[in-house]
Amino acid sequence: MLFNSPVYIFLFLPVVVLGYFLFNHFRLVVAAKAWLVLSSLFFYGFWNPSYLTLIIGSMLANFALGTALHREKRTIKRGKYHHLKRKNILAAGVLFNLGLLGYFKYADFLIENFNLFLGQEAGYLNLGLPLAISFFTFQQIAYLVDSYQQDTREYDFLNYCLFVTFFPQLIAGPIVHHSEMMPQFMKLRTKILDWRNVGAGVFIFSIGLFKKVVIADSFAIWANAGFDAAGPLGFYEAWGTSLSYTFQLYYDFSGYTDMAIGAALLFNIRLPINFNSPYKAIGIQDFWRRWHITLSRWLRDYVYIPLGGSRKGDSRTYTNLLATFLLGGLWHGAGWTFIAWGAMHGIALSVERLWGKYGIRLYSPISWFITFFFVNWTWVVFRAESFGDALKVYRGMLGMNGSGYFPGPETWADISRPWLFFDISISLQGGPVSLIELAYVLVFSAIAFLAPNTVQMIGMVPSRNRLLFQPSLGAAVLLAFLFFVANLQFLGNVVPGEFLYFNF
Repeated sequence: MLFNSPVYIFLFLPVVVLGYFLFNHFRLVVAAKAWLVLSSLFFYGFWNPSYLTLIIGSMLANFALGTALHREKRTIKRGKYHHLKRKNILAAGVLFNLGLLGYFKYADFLIENFNLFLGQEAGYLNLGLPLAISFFTFQQIAYLVDSYQQDTREYDFLNYCLFVTFFPQLIAGPIVHHSEMMPQFMKLRTKILDWRNVGAGVFIFSIGLFKKVVIADSFAIWANAGFDAAGPLGFYEAWGTSLSYTFQLYYDFSGYTDMAIGAALLFNIRLPINFNSPYKAIGIQDFWRRWHITLSRWLRDYVYIPLGGSRKGDSRTYTNLLATFLLGGLWHGAGWTFIAWGAMHGIALSVERLWGKYGIRLYSPISWFITFFFVNWTWVVFRAESFGDALKVYRGMLGMNGSGYFPGPETWADISRPWLFFDISISLQGGPVSLIELAYVLVFSAIAFLAPNTVQMIGMVPSRNRLLFQPSLGAAVLLAFLFFVANLQFLGNVVPGEFLYFNF
């Protein structure tokens, strides 16, 4: 069930919110939590009911392991036996989760490379990738490690299920800690409908819906046309392709994040900020503090720091950075292109750290330009199905295939009909670059580079868990406009586009 589908917007979400607060209104707190868990499992199983057994089995195993960690800490206070046993429980939990993820996501990738390098013909398993397995696996590993280190406690299986399955963040994050999610559900005020949170939630949800349907899905047409083209791409076509994917991914993930935060606010739950204007970054490290923030946090806390972080000398620091981002690339997909993308970012972070060590400082606009250029360049290999596809786009971007097509005077008639700006069927008029695509790149890049993000617009203060949003006539008019335009897709029987991060 997609966030941008009519069944979710007009049926599932309102019914779940209504049911949750009705149960709480009659002080049926356990029933309210059960309703939310069952609704979340229905949401997950709507795609493929057979994988419900996977997520339920995973939760049972991890809850049992977490309980065992707590029990060992309570019953044995000192001694090597205590520490060894708890470490073994943690190791078993991590191996269980990584084994589950590896089997479903990487088995065929390993078989493919086994056949390639050893000249064998082992058969593929052809397993479908269970939805959200990367996210709920990392979230549960974090729970086990936190339980081992900080004594995160959860003795109620229903609460644990709610922690893992809460549907606004289940499919594509953010990856949350137990300590930042469950205390919110325990507070009395979260069980009472808060109309200010409802207003902020609907507002940010509508912005996210607009980003996905009107902006990201439009860029997808041009990006797919360029990457899927059989022949070589000219200079303008290649840059149009790369920039279209760069902004497709930006608005797709930003839109999903807004919709997740907005849906959670309807339940008075404030998810951690996961996206903070990353294309405004003035360095690669700054970029990763803004892009998929909770994944970056996970990789830092559970990979980079355990490897030694920056505590063991420069060479070890660079090695740790590279290893962390190789894992980050592999997390996104079972393919060498993802590994290469991770390696590019790991190397770039190492170079940036080396520059800092020698006191090299760039003027901020120059640093921003280099950062954006690098991010756009690396998204090509991230998106490409193979290195050959990436090379095709890179050759075009370097001008090795000539200038190619650029929108000329004959296409200026497109811009005279303003409503076509929202019509994603107007594309590829004369080639992979159209005037509409050029307008989209100029307008929505300016918004990404200069405009306040939605977290700033609703006045969310993550450090103090405060929401400063104040309903106003202007906000209501903007909300109505965005919601109306975004939902025009349903009038034309357009199939809602899947979010890109659902594939990871």
